[in-house]
Formats: sequence, C-alpha cells, structure tokens
Amino acid sequence: MFNIPNILTLFRVVLIPVFVALFYWPTEYSNMLAAFAFVLACLTDLVDGYLARRLNQVTKFGAFLDPVADKIIVCVALVMSVEYYSIHSDEFFPHMHLFITIPAMIIVAREIVVSALREWMAEIGKRAEVKVSLVGKWKTTIQMTAIAGLVWRFNDAMIYAAMGALIIAMVLTVWSMLIYLRVGISTMR
Repeated sequence: MFNIPNILTLFRVVLIPVFVALFYWPTEYSNMLAAFAFVLACLTDLVDGYLARRLNQVTKFGAFLDPVADKIIVCVALVMSVEYYSIHSDEFFPHMHLFITIPAMIIVAREIVVSALREWMAEIGKRAEVKVSLVGKWKTTIQMTAIAGLVWRFNDAMIYAAMGALIIAMVLTVWSMLIYLRVGISTMR
C-alpha cells in the first residue's frame, strides 16, 4: 500500500490544507506560495500515475485516492477563487466574477456527474469504457493552469489570461462530459 506513487498521492492530500492556509495567509507572497503549492500538487498527480504504471505499482488504494485527491484540490481551489473574485469584483471589470463562478460551477458539476457515471459503470463491470479521454487530459491541463494563474494573481495580464483559460477549460469540460455520457447512455440502453 505504501509505495512511491501512493506516498505522492498522500502528499497531495496533505498539500490541500497547506494550500488553503497559504491562500488565506495575509502576506504579500501568500498568493504566489499558494499557487506554488497548487502546482506542486498538480505535478505529483502527473508523476504518481506515471510511476504507478511504470513501476507496476498500481494499487486499489491508489486507484481510489488519486482521483479523490484531484477532485478535492480542484474543487477547493475553485471555491476559493470564486470567493476571492466575488469579494474583489470592484477591482476588475463589472461582472468579471461571473466569468469565474459559472465555469467553476460547471466544472464541479461535471466532476460529480462523471464520478457517478464511472462508479456506476464499474458496478456493472464496464469501467474501462469510461477511461480518461484525450479531451479530458487537455481539459485537466488547461484547468490546472487556469486555477494556478487565478490563485497567483501576479498581475492583471495573468488574471485575465487565467480567466480565459478557465473558460476554455469549461468548454472542454462540457465536451468531455458529453463523451462520457454518450458511452453511459449507450450502456443504459
């Protein structure tokens, strides 16, 4: 159970409260440090999956915890970003916070729907039919980049680029969800 990939996944879980603490820490560099913690968590996600396959150390524990850790850190980061940009909306163009809130709601909803679909497909022995698609991988990469930029907030250019990336991630989110739902619906028939 305690192999290198699983230790990296557990490290990602430990980074979640660290990320939250850094996000709310009232210092000049807290947003940069929070973004660093978030990016570090994203990198451990990339590395733990690669190592699990490469070293043939795939475990049931890792298969369970890895997607849970991913979804928790993404949802936590999105909720905190929605809060920040809603509170500070007067510093940006009118209604900018909606360009973060609406994609965040869609991304979180998609995570719930796809997780439920994967669980159901696993129950009926068809888990392999809802494996991660290329669109899903692009969605994740763009989404993580967007969130890191929204958290860091280095300058306005970074914030607006991150907001644009979040909107692109939202489109890919819907697209990938439709791919998964099509498989699920065909299985239901």
